[in-house]
Amino acid sequence: MKIGFGADENAVEFKDELKKYAEDLGYEVIDYGYFLDKPVDYPSIAFEVAESIDKGEIDRGILCCGTGIGMAIAANKVPGIRAAQITDVYSAERAQLSNNAQIGTFGAFVQGIDSCKLLMKEYLSQNFEHGTRSERKVNQISEFEKAHTK
Repeated sequence: MKIGFGADENAVEFKDELKKYAEDLGYEVIDYGYFLDKPVDYPSIAFEVAESIDKGEIDRGILCCGTGIGMAIAANKVPGIRAAQITDVYSAERAQLSNNAQIGTFGAFVQGIDSCKLLMKEYLSQNFEHGTRSERKVNQISEFEKAHTK
């Protein structure tokens, strides 16, 4: 599985640690930044990772900012993308099993790196359950999105 990582300047080191851990777990990773020596607005990073998923260049994404909230909101603006802020083991599991979320987000200011490593590992180890009530619900969300996308 190929995982894209991205962060704003608030979470660069946090993202780098998660990225290294994903590599240690055997995942192929692509780093979408933040690479500059000046601040960057997080939406551009979130959009780039989300669009790479939409194009099939990567399978999933991990986005980090101060809280994880802004990255989730921005990534969810890309049609067809479902990003979930992951704060506990159950949400890490259900982000994928129930919601087929292609992106997990984390907050460097509000979460510990060691717990986020475990949460990311859980999230990446799960696969969406096709043929379930959850698939019907995700399909409803997708159909609504298609009907309301200009």
